[in-house]
Amino acid sequence: MLQRVSGASVVVGGDCIASIGHGLVVLVGVQDGDDMAVARRMASKVARLRVFANGDRGFDRTVAEVEGAVLVVSQFTLMGDVRRGNRPSWTGAAAPGVAAPVVEAFAEALETAGIEVQRGRFGAMMDVALVNDGPVTLVLESDEVARPPA
Repeated sequence: MLQRVSGASVVVGGDCIASIGHGLVVLVGVQDGDDMAVARRMASKVARLRVFANGDRGFDRTVAEVEGAVLVVSQFTLMGDVRRGNRPSWTGAAAPGVAAPVVEAFAEALETAGIEVQRGRFGAMMDVALVNDGPVTLVLESDEVARPPA
């Protein structure tokens, strides 16, 4: 999930470990089966998304074109399944040893695309603060970009 923001930060244990001005906050959940290739394709999609205004024109510019930054925050709870009962199940979430490198590959692929990237801390209890600009919030599923278009 991503949100266009005018500012965002991550605090862990009372210390601000990351902050950005305008740009995107990307909450990354890794599910079983996601791998480095999926992470790179997702990052490419995020880098190419036109969700910023160009003067009077609406969604016409990318985060790089507006010289924005991306705050990447791992969030396994996005994989929570609440279809049955009242307690979420995270059985579809990738194990931490698998998920952490995938989240890092996603962030590195954005950096390779020339985008400034800040990171939350994988596995930590984080206070994430953001000001949603718009508001603009989009959900991207890995299976939507898992295969290159035919």
